[in-house]
Amino acid sequence: MLIHLIFLLNESLVKANTINNNGYEKLLDEQRIIRRLLEGGEDKYDWRVRPRGSLLSANEDQNDQPVQVNVNMSISKVDDVNMEYSLHFTFREEWIDERLLFESDSLSHIVLSAGQKIWLPDTFFQNEKDGKKHDIDTPNILIRVYNGSARILYSCRLTLTLSCPMMLNDYPLDIQNCYIDFASYAYTADDIEYQWKDADPIQIKTGLRQSLPSFVLSDVKTGNCTSVTNTGTYSCLRTIIELKREFSYYLLQLYIPSFMLVMVSWVSFWLDKDSVPARVTLGVTTLLTMTTQASGVNANLPPVSYTKAIDIWIGVCLGIDWCQEEMRRRRNLIIGECESRSNSVLIDNLGVRVMGPARNQLPDENHLSTESLDMTKSKTKFCLWWARLWNIRYREQSRRIDLLSRFLFPLTFILFNISYWVRYLRPYMKVQTAI
Repeated sequence: MLIHLIFLLNESLVKANTINNNGYEKLLDEQRIIRRLLEGGEDKYDWRVRPRGSLLSANEDQNDQPVQVNVNMSISKVDDVNMEYSLHFTFREEWIDERLLFESDSLSHIVLSAGQKIWLPDTFFQNEKDGKKHDIDTPNILIRVYNGSARILYSCRLTLTLSCPMMLNDYPLDIQNCYIDFASYAYTADDIEYQWKDADPIQIKTGLRQSLPSFVLSDVKTGNCTSVTNTGTYSCLRTIIELKREFSYYLLQLYIPSFMLVMVSWVSFWLDKDSVPARVTLGVTTLLTMTTQASGVNANLPPVSYTKAIDIWIGVCLGIDWCQEEMRRRRNLIIGECESRSNSVLIDNLGVRVMGPARNQLPDENHLSTESLDMTKSKTKFCLWWARLWNIRYREQSRRIDLLSRFLFPLTFILFNISYWVRYLRPYMKVQTAI
């Protein structure tokens, strides 16, 4: 039994040493291949010359083809402010460099360090405002060459600040499309052609939604932005990031408070007409509060020349408050033709007697047409009925103004709300959050 245990222990030690030796030998083999590819022989690798992009020999390659660069990226963070946004992502490119072809029975790929220079696509981001590559604690760059195919994988971590021209017409019920455009800076489409990777060209990191306090990432799409300039045609790819603004913040901080302020201002129409201090205080307070809210909302937005949805809402609320204040201050707005006529007639149960100049000074009815006389009489009857109603129940003009205001202002505000939310909320709700 003891001999058997010693034999098993010895066998396990031999296997462990074999595994360690194999791992070490793989590392040595990898470095030999790298030195042979980059440093050895007369045909020394020149990183300044672009590859042919295929494994065909010079005799077989009849036409000069551009290097096919397959691209995909993994987005992990998005921040937005003032028509620009910061993006943290991993950018990957793949292409074929026939000069780095190698055959190995033990290695599936070799990894090059950042200091070992090979040819790289001169990719730049067209709408970049600022950016950096991560290098803590070593440069976050991966260069991998695959066995038997000469396929290169280049991966790096980037943080970019990109411009995103936003249309704020529907703010804060808006959906914004921001772009990531990248192309070759010096090589034309005859030399480099960018293509999206077939499988998962855009990968979204789990939990990305939590990094967007103001927006919801509703969709990410890919596109093409190849451009023709004076210096040639340049292959370009585009990532379209669709951002749906979070509306709950504005609903709780702006729309509901302003709605309640407008409703509170209607209380003044139910106060007694002699309560002047209470009416004035209530009107001025709501007006100043709405003005403060409008200033706070626009303080964090860039100045634009067009009207936003939030401007319409605040403008209408301010307009209603201002009109109510004018109605309180001016009690003689509702004075019509009926009231002027009612001052010159005396109403009794038998009919109407004209109070004014002598009858002989009035125009002769014979000179008036029958149709004109009938119209005058019907109009007089209607005005007399209206004047009787107002004179009996609401003799004072201030009471009449309050009565109309109790129904006119709420009805106007309700109609405005219906049209406003149909116009802006329906397109907003149609955009579904897919991520």
